[in-house]
Amino acid sequence: MQISIITVTYNSAHTLASTINSIKEQTALKNIEYIVVDGNSTDETVELIKNNTDTISHWISEPDNGIYDAMNKGLKLANGDWVGFLHADDALASNSIVEEMLEVIATNNTINALYGNLNYVQENNINKTVRHWKSQPFKTKLLKNGWMPPHPTLYLKRDLFLKLNGFDTRYKIAADYDFILRLFSNSETQSYFLNKLIVNMRMGGASNQSLSNIIQKSKEDYLALKRNNIGGFSSLLIKNFSKLSQFFKHK
Repeated sequence: MQISIITVTYNSAHTLASTINSIKEQTALKNIEYIVVDGNSTDETVELIKNNTDTISHWISEPDNGIYDAMNKGLKLANGDWVGFLHADDALASNSIVEEMLEVIATNNTINALYGNLNYVQENNINKTVRHWKSQPFKTKLLKNGWMPPHPTLYLKRDLFLKLNGFDTRYKIAADYDFILRLFSNSETQSYFLNKLIVNMRMGGASNQSLSNIIQKSKEDYLALKRNNIGGFSSLLIKNFSKLSQFFKHK
């Protein structure tokens, strides 16, 4: 069983080393196809990639049309039975987490999606948790309540990614939410909630870097809800307010 993990980068030299190291230290490294898709970085990112080709299976560096275009490029390069994304600001939470995911996959042969829990951590100290995102087993009614699993913890069978046509690049910030709505509205999706911490994610992602990005994210979330016939403004409100408790769960 092989699992493809894709990292999308652009001028990410200041954080990429810890992302790569979290792959390199996995007990199931032999089962990992690690792919890096770089957007033609101008800092030391490409040099860092070249220095880690013992861990990186495939990599490219070329201009793209945004993060979701780059993620779709990564999907086209992936050969693994299962596929997931590890962003350049993130790190796998433990050295054994991929092995644990593979054990679940091996013993649950009807599932084609797996996800778990996520910690938001300080940008300069990944050992300091700011917010804990604990997920739950999927139920259809959750979507109307604005529910989604932490996207960086989501791993799917590769053919399911392909059937859903990857990420819709019309969205600049919320294509992951749109994809999740399409995924969990699909009758073929058989998901498994692994109640483990899978990813440590640095604070300061694109969706909350500025007020304009927060407004843009909310607009795109609403559009995704409407396009997928899931809900509307009330679903968006519940989605946003549900995040508040995550700041207290880790304390």
